[in-house]
Amino acid sequence: MCLSIPSKVVEVNRDEVTAIVDTMGVKRRVGIDFIADEVKEGDYVLIHIGYAMNIISEEEALASIETYREILEIMDEEQRRRIVEEDDNCSAVR
Repeated sequence: MCLSIPSKVVEVNRDEVTAIVDTMGVKRRVGIDFIADEVKEGDYVLIHIGYAMNIISEEEALASIETYREILEIMDEEQRRRIVEEDDNCSAVR
């Protein structure tokens, strides 16, 4: 399941057309093929099947992340770990 939790871009590699993003403390590499000309460090992006699909405002991203945190608070530890860390359907295919 891919939840499209807003992720902050922490590093851009234009040669490999990838970025390292931070999704609520979990870092992963994603493809930036669809937004390569626009994305920069510090941007918030939404990811689908391993690719950053669009850039969203920081305000929108932080509001969404807060909602996810509220949801996570009512889940048990195993459920939280699966949602944030084991979201394999959102991993880049590179």
